[in-house]
Amino acid sequence: MSLPDRVELCDVGPRDGFQFEDQFLPTDLKVEIITALADAGLPRIQVTSFVHPEWVPQMKDAEAVCDRLPDREDVTYAGLVLNPKGLERAVAANLSHVDLSIATHDQHSRDNANRTVEAAVAQAEEMVRSAHQHGMEVQMGFQTVFGYQAPGDTPIDQVVEMSRHFADLGIESLSLADSTGLAHPRMITERVQAVQEVLNDTPLVLHLHDTRGLGLANVYAALQCGVDRFDTSLAGMGGCPFIEGATGNIATEDTAYLLDGLGIETGVDRTAVGQASARVESFLGKEFPGKLHRLLSREHGAEASPDPAGQ
Repeated sequence: MSLPDRVELCDVGPRDGFQFEDQFLPTDLKVEIITALADAGLPRIQVTSFVHPEWVPQMKDAEAVCDRLPDREDVTYAGLVLNPKGLERAVAANLSHVDLSIATHDQHSRDNANRTVEAAVAQAEEMVRSAHQHGMEVQMGFQTVFGYQAPGDTPIDQVVEMSRHFADLGIESLSLADSTGLAHPRMITERVQAVQEVLNDTPLVLHLHDTRGLGLANVYAALQCGVDRFDTSLAGMGGCPFIEGATGNIATEDTAYLLDGLGIETGVDRTAVGQASARVESFLGKEFPGKLHRLLSREHGAEASPDPAGQ
């Protein structure tokens, strides 16, 4: 199969990246970074998650972030919701798109949500219907699709059947996550093709963590299967507080560089994303695993602006 002509990137850094940091990022800074990503051409941004602040303190200002988002018709703002209460909060925050996420490996589901995959599916099904009743678009996300404790230990038949089920519910898209970073290109090809057979016209999204350094190789394998939507994170931020050893997502700048080199349009200004990445690194006083943003900062003399907390 030929490669797609255009690929859509969704930057999940303001959620997946920020949630993993111990130092709280002020609401103003979060909105600044989200605005910078929108200005850089990201057509979709996962701006926050509606979770209990006791479990994920970085997301305690979810409503405040949503309230301050710039009004733009060219950008889709999405929020992660994991339970009915989170969905209620997303509705109240006037988001048009929500991202749901459930486990596909039974032990993972029990470890993190204290429920079976079957129970998680039943709850998610009701949440999809509720979101639709409120006029919201839903992306259904599956965690640990490529393995939880070992590569491929998530049953592919279960993933395929779950994909068929939610596609039939009229979701906007389906996201397959390599939450643990266990995937390799051959597994990407096998599992993506198996799921594609049951999706009909439902778009497929890949959410890839770069834990073992195969993130961009996995992107290329997915491109060969016709996948044209990927989650990325500025500077390669991210991880999962509930999966030991999980590291960041594929970096937005690095992924855009790969795609540009392949002649695939993204509409993303890599330099502008790199400046936003440098801004976050300056505030937190640390380096993230993405490669291109530091090179871009040196090439263009990007200087991080003072942070609002004076740190």
